[in-house]
Parts: sequence; C-alpha cells; structure tokens
Amino acid sequence: MNEFGFRQMQDIQRELQEKYKDRWTQLSPEIGRSSLLWMMIEAGEAADIIKKDGDNSIMELPEIREHFIEELCDVMMYFNDVMLCYSITPEELEKVYLKKHRRNMERW
Repeated sequence: MNEFGFRQMQDIQRELQEKYKDRWTQLSPEIGRSSLLWMMIEAGEAADIIKKDGDNSIMELPEIREHFIEELCDVMMYFNDVMLCYSITPEELEKVYLKKHRRNMERW
C-alpha cells in the first residue's frame, strides 16, 4: 500500500493552485502569512466539532467523523500551502520533525 504523505499532498496543492491560478493569489512568502491564519481558522472549525458533538460522536457516528476529518483535511491543505509558500520540502520537514522528536524524547 502506498502511504499518503507530504509529497503527494503538495502535488495536490500545486494542482489546485494551477487550476485556480486566475482566481487565487499565487503562493508566495507574503501569502504564507494568510495561509497560516486560514489554517488556524480551519483548526478552530475542527475544535468546534469536538466542542459541539463530543469525542464519542467523532468515534462512533460516521457522519460526524467524516465532517471532523474533512476539517482536518482543510487544516492539512493550508499547512501544505504554507510549506509551499516558503518552499519547505517534505524532506526538510522530515529532518526537522525527527530532530524535534529526538529532543522531545530526551526532555524529561
């Protein structure tokens, strides 16, 4: 099974950017700031589902679960836009992520 990862997510985001290039502002460091804010708004929408419907509903009710996952997808789409705006590659993310993980594993 092929894992779904950041490389594929970024390819998808590039595809969307190309399709809507006449409607959307092109990705750049200046747009990265807005994308980060939109990402936070989407994270708030996911949090609203937790608040409104509760953890058990997310775990047990397919329609609530799908809505929650959809909001998380929106977060990931904007996260990838931020990465693209600042030309952060999946390899760079992996390197720093693993370094941060090692540091966290040794904290306490």
